[in-house]
Amino acid sequence: MAMFIEDNLVKNYIEYMQKYIKEKKMKKMITLALAGLFVFAVGCKKQDIKPDDTIDSIETVNFSDEPSVRGDSEIDSNLKIVYFDFDKSDLTSDSFEVLKENAAYLSKKPSLKIVVEGHTDNRGTAEYNLSLGQRRALKVKDYYVKFGIAPNRIATISYGSEKPVIDENNEAAWAKNRRAETKMLKK
Repeated sequence: MAMFIEDNLVKNYIEYMQKYIKEKKMKKMITLALAGLFVFAVGCKKQDIKPDDTIDSIETVNFSDEPSVRGDSEIDSNLKIVYFDFDKSDLTSDSFEVLKENAAYLSKKPSLKIVVEGHTDNRGTAEYNLSLGQRRALKVKDYYVKFGIAPNRIATISYGSEKPVIDENNEAAWAKNRRAETKMLKK
């Protein structure tokens, strides 16, 4: 009888320990899964690429007064390029001087129609980059209009990351690709 009780106790103890080990393994698995999910969520968060909420959405812009950008545009060496910070469409202090010079040149040529091309680096989705490029082009256009250039002389277009100046993946190349170019529209 004592042997039976002892066997039963051992059997119960073994079952208890097996159940305890399973629960402990399960807790460990759940903890590891939650930790992995947390690391994944933090790692995948698009903190570097976020919308610029300082401007209105593109849909509110009236494009009807813009000249057509069909056909070609050409570079005019008198019109300088404006560069932007990463994921920004705000004009930098350097860009104000460039745009002031461009606006002065455009004021002297009142029949000249232009297109402002917005460009981005290759980080971000195609849709996001097209939107960011358009916001950049519109910022430049707004600046020209504030300096007296008629809005119906200025077309805007976004190429996003489709037309890089430098096709490399480093900060120097990305900085050159984040730009707005003002070009003459061919007649």
